[in-house]
Order: sequence, then C-alpha cells, then structure tokens
Amino acid sequence: MKVEWREFLSNNGAEFDDCDRVNSFGNPEREVRAALSGNVFADLSHLGMLEVHGKDAESFLQGQFSNDVRQLSNETSQLNAYCNPKGRMIASFRMFRRGDTYYLCLPAAMIEPLLKRLRMFVLRADVTLEDTSEAWMRVGLSGPDAVAELESAIGEAVPQAVNGVLEREAFSIIRVPGAQPRFEIYAALDAARKIWDALNVRGAPVGASVWELLDILAGVPTLHPKTCDLFVPQMVNMQLLGGVSFKKGCYPGQEVVARMQYLGKLKRRMYLVKIDGDGAPEPGEEIFSPADPEQSAGRIVTAQAHPDGGYRALAVIQISAAADELFLGRSRDARIELLDLPYAFESEEEKG
Repeated sequence: MKVEWREFLSNNGAEFDDCDRVNSFGNPEREVRAALSGNVFADLSHLGMLEVHGKDAESFLQGQFSNDVRQLSNETSQLNAYCNPKGRMIASFRMFRRGDTYYLCLPAAMIEPLLKRLRMFVLRADVTLEDTSEAWMRVGLSGPDAVAELESAIGEAVPQAVNGVLEREAFSIIRVPGAQPRFEIYAALDAARKIWDALNVRGAPVGASVWELLDILAGVPTLHPKTCDLFVPQMVNMQLLGGVSFKKGCYPGQEVVARMQYLGKLKRRMYLVKIDGDGAPEPGEEIFSPADPEQSAGRIVTAQAHPDGGYRALAVIQISAAADELFLGRSRDARIELLDLPYAFESEEEKG
C-alpha cells in the first residue's frame, strides 16, 4: 500500500492488520450491517493491480485469457480468467483498459504468481507486465444512493450498466454487480483523497471483509492461492457472469472449457450458501454429505461473516449432492444451507 494513502486512511480512522489490510474503522459489527442496506465505501488495497502494455499487448492477452480481450474498450470492463492447460483456473480478475494499457485487478497475493507465469510466455512479443498496485488507489462504493453520491463527488454521470467504465485522466470508475448499485474506483492519490472525503459526508467507511461479503452476495467468485487449479470456469459460474467467451480463439485450457460447454455435462457448480458455525471457513475447505462421508461433495471458494449470524460463502458443490444434507468438513459441526444466487442457472436440469 502506498505510504501516503495508508497515512490518509489512518487519519480517517482505519485500523489495519499485519498485512496492511483495513480491518475496520472502529466498529466492524456496525459496518457489516450497514453494508446490507446503507451507503458504504471501502479501501480495496487488499486487491493488487497488474499493468500490461506494449505493441503486442492485446494479441498476447487474447491468447492467454478466457474472455475476448478484443471486446474491451475504454468504456467497458470484463471479468476474466487465466487457466492452466487442463482448463483449471489459476486466477480470476476484473480487467479494464486506459488507452492502450490493460489493467488486471485481483487479490494482492495472486499478483506475483500470475506475473511470473505470464512472463514465461511473453518470449519475443513487445509486451511489458508490471505490478502497478501503488500507482492507483482503489476504493469500493455500494448503496442505494451510490450513483447520486458518486456523481456529486466527481461532478458528472457515472456508468449505469454493470461493467461500464467512466475514464478520466485521474481515475477510472467501473460499475460492478451487486444487489444495490456498486462501483470500483481506481484513482491517482489526490483524486482518491478527494473522492473519499466526498463520500465520507453521508456514507460509512468499512473494512475489506465487508466488501468481500458484498462480492459473495453478488455471486462473484474470487480465487485465492488455496483455490488455484481447482475449478474450471463454468464451475464458478464465470459463463453466467460474462467471464468466458466461447467464440474467441485458443487460450490455455480452451479445449477443456469448450468441451464442457458443448459436449459435457457440468457436474459441479457454484452456489451461495449459509454456514452455521463458529470458525471462519477457509478458501478450498472441503464440504461433505453424510450420503457419501468419504468423498468430498464440494469446496469453499470464499466466505465472510454475516450480521445475521454464521457465514455467507460461495461454494462449488456437486450438482447431484446439492439437495443433500451438507456440512463443512468431516466433523459435521457446521451445517450448510443453499441460498438463492442473484442470477439464474442456465437450465433447471443443471440446478440438480
């Protein structure tokens, strides 16, 4: 995190953990409850940014990722995935561009592994990849009045459609999925300070985990180091979120992803779940059913505490086991209940 930005947040009441992640602004319980119905904003420095530029940047990225990079413009963004040759996702991220430069936003812990792997395939292409996390401050905004508050802060209209982008010299603002209007703001330091101060008049600052909960409730998966190489994009509903193109050319794992879409039958998919229990579920933690206690029925993608009790999580679960009794781990101490996602599955058959 940029030193000047950390100091600014600290002066505004931010409390950090050992990794410089914002835990809260003094009242975590109130913050998470406020996020479900009120206007809240969060520092997103727990997400890193990868910058890609050069004459061959577009063609290079087009050959690496699951979505059609050629469809990106300065007014659109997209969810995307990077897969291994077996079609398993190495990373998921939001992608946008400013001019001829492309930006990938994903958990900070995933930046270096992704950067290292992508550089292996640059070869002689005119492409430069670098961690640019300190160049752009990152802020999330959510709430019923988010549109009006943000327009007041910047003095002009913001994107109305999900994935829409407003680009200006000092910032890019992206509309992202959510039960209420939500935005991600990528801004230079001075612009970020001004926007934060404006939002702070009628909104409430919240910790990073609150923003992650809003992502979960929106059904948007985030891959962490513990879930790398576990899921094909369709298992985490990427095709339902516009994160996969089935009309573009080849990329690592493309044959597996396409075969599952057109010839195979999806056996696992991502659900929104409620978990009763005291311990926080970890990414990659296994789910079991008493119907087959020796065989894992699924895995946690990501989870966060919910103000109504327990945890809300996104979990990849066997479709055939979705109607069974499910528990986190083998001990059966934490029961799992399926909830409705904010978007529909592709067919009733796939819902199990």
